[in-house]
Amino acid sequence: MNVSDAVNQRSSIRSFLNTPVSNKLIKELLKKSSRSASGGNLQPWKIFVLNKASMKNFLIFQEAWDKPEKPAYDIYPPKLKEPYRTSRFELGEQMYKILGIPREDKEARISQVMKNFKFFGAPCAFFCFVDRQMGPPQWSDLGMFLQTFMLLAKEEGLDTCAQEAWSIKNESVSAFVNPDEEDILFCGMCIGYRDKEDPINSLRSKRRPLKDWAKFI
Repeated sequence: MNVSDAVNQRSSIRSFLNTPVSNKLIKELLKKSSRSASGGNLQPWKIFVLNKASMKNFLIFQEAWDKPEKPAYDIYPPKLKEPYRTSRFELGEQMYKILGIPREDKEARISQVMKNFKFFGAPCAFFCFVDRQMGPPQWSDLGMFLQTFMLLAKEEGLDTCAQEAWSIKNESVSAFVNPDEEDILFCGMCIGYRDKEDPINSLRSKRRPLKDWAKFI
């Protein structure tokens, strides 16, 4: 698979088969991903993998956690302006339309959102942490590392979903994986094989046209 095909075929998958993924393959993908661009070669990513027994135990642990949590950071700006607000809104409406969930069915919409915290049924996942000392340039490095991992996973026939939603579970996830005290949770990553029969995996998000965001000077 060439890079262009991997970029085009990658998408956020929200329904997975329970087909196992080997730790050996995940290790190889993580090692390759570590070649991602990193300012000053800081390599600020810290990864905790859940698979097999650890995945099962984590889901049980999360189910029992009942303490209020403080999000690690704001996923979106509090007053999201255009065109970003519309892009986010349209994606949500597109997804719920595929699922047949009307806007007034708040319970069904919340139920769908909560599937994030079961990794959409993926058998394997990881959490990406970063030292609180790091700033925007290093957080950008995390994005490049994650994108590299997702493209390499696609090359291997795997599907993924990057999940910033996990940032609101910073405290419980930290209690389970035991990172360094100065580290915070940036995101989770579902890893597995997509359920081709689930309509939600037909979701293809729209992209704004090039003329809206690129200028050739």
